[in-house]
Amino acid sequence: MNNAKPVTIPFAAHFKLSADMSPKIDKEMKHMSSVPYSSAVGSIMYAMAVKWILRYLKGTTDVGLTFDKAKMSDLIVGYVDLDFAGDLDKKRSLTGYLFTLFKSAISWKATLQAIVTLSTIEAEYMALAEAVKKVL
Repeated sequence: MNNAKPVTIPFAAHFKLSADMSPKIDKEMKHMSSVPYSSAVGSIMYAMAVKWILRYLKGTTDVGLTFDKAKMSDLIVGYVDLDFAGDLDKKRSLTGYLFTLFKSAISWKATLQAIVTLSTIEAEYMALAEAVKKVL
């Protein structure tokens, strides 16, 4: 990893790790448990994901929390986003929020929504409610 090229994002969108990739029925699971190929491929996929994260960390060694007294006007700022039905296994939306104090992150969370929402706007309301609960 010493010679690895740093990347600018923490995780690439092309990594799609899902339980759907696993065998579903007992016969398939029994057969695949005796095949070392599937275990090796699964391990390689996760190793590639970990390598990507390490490359990101290598490129962000100079990043840290700083507080700038000159920019006191932006006291607390909140951001909310979601990935509608982004969970490949359960089809639930991923909610995320971030709060900053003087432009430095102080609170953040990314979690799957507890229920399956039927529309993007319903999922957006759920995400916003989650962030507002944190503020209160």
